[in-house]
Amino acid sequence: MKKLMNILMLSCKRATELIEKRLVVGLSSGEKIRLKMHMGMCEACQTYEKQSIIMDSAVKKYAEGQNQENVKLSPKRKDKIINSLD
Repeated sequence: MKKLMNILMLSCKRATELIEKRLVVGLSSGEKIRLKMHMGMCEACQTYEKQSIIMDSAVKKYAEGQNQENVKLSPKRKDKIINSLD
């Protein structure tokens, strides 16, 4: 049972990584379930998620008002970020 709980339960560090990954590329079914379980018990990660959404929205609004060439990432950089989330 303890082994199963270790598999199912996420650390806050891993939960915040999944929160960010979900905003960029989405999550697998297993990741969604594990994150939902963690979020149901962790107020700190719930707060982090709300703040992350607000910051993401603010950055998007800022980017809309800027020259798009100045705010785009290269495909190589995007891949590097996505790979670091996995």
